[in-house]
Amino acid sequence: MEKESEHYYFVSERDFTQRRDRGEFLEWAKVHGNYYGTPRKLVEQHLAEGSDVLLEIDVQGAAEVKNAMPEASLIFIEPPSMQVLEQRLRRRSTELQDAQDRRLSDAYDELRKKESFDGVVVNVEVEQAVKEVLALMDAR
Repeated sequence: MEKESEHYYFVSERDFTQRRDRGEFLEWAKVHGNYYGTPRKLVEQHLAEGSDVLLEIDVQGAAEVKNAMPEASLIFIEPPSMQVLEQRLRRRSTELQDAQDRRLSDAYDELRKKESFDGVVVNVEVEQAVKEVLALMDAR
């Protein structure tokens, strides 16, 4: 379950757009009707402390991050197949059919952009995918 200040910071649409307009987000997007963004200050703070920062964002956000921070390493997490991705979405049962269809359509578009990433990990099994992501991070 998503928790305030742990997984996300929930703000009103008005507050979000004001922060966006002030340039407070490293990247932002409106996805499936909701605004998402990564607070620039928080990322910069962690980097200044010497910490690695791992962002779970879509390809549009990744491009924005790379534009703002060319030294960033981008890792594309790919499903084993579109059929598996569809099964995973349907099994979650967290969205209505039309939202699932939209996500699948978006996934096809995103897969075409994976070549612009610095690394690709196929998520067959979560624990193994995490190990591969960490290995890529360590290598960079």
